[in-house]
Amino acid sequence: MALRNLRYEGDEILRKKSREVSVVDDRIRTLLDDMVETMYANDGVGLAAPQVGILKRAIVIDVEDGSIYKMVNPVILKKSGEQTGQEGCLSVPETKGNVKRPMNVTVEYLNENGKHVTLDAEGVLARCICHEVDHLEGILFTDRVIKK
Repeated sequence: MALRNLRYEGDEILRKKSREVSVVDDRIRTLLDDMVETMYANDGVGLAAPQVGILKRAIVIDVEDGSIYKMVNPVILKKSGEQTGQEGCLSVPETKGNVKRPMNVTVEYLNENGKHVTLDAEGVLARCICHEVDHLEGILFTDRVIKK
């Protein structure tokens, strides 16, 4: 595993749409492992591949629920409810803002072994999934901050 360099707001790669991963192989598994290490080294709870300069549809999440989620080609199938809370981002350091997100999401993805997984998430995990999937679309949380 290795630390990857983070990309920061203003870097054009963060505004590009990521490409689907065609096959989950050792290169993708290494990327996912490196992303987890980079996320932990920067005290994050989620990280998307564009944040380390890779335009692939891959995200990692650890919201301290006892699980590390490694998601390839995540697609949010269903959203319900509503929550508003403060978010930050490793690519937009020292900036926080309130963002409205769904309370519940159902997401489908490939795990690190290439197996299809469907996950029902709520609360902080649902918020984090939405935040990281936004990165895959070139959207930063600052685009969604509620204006007062």
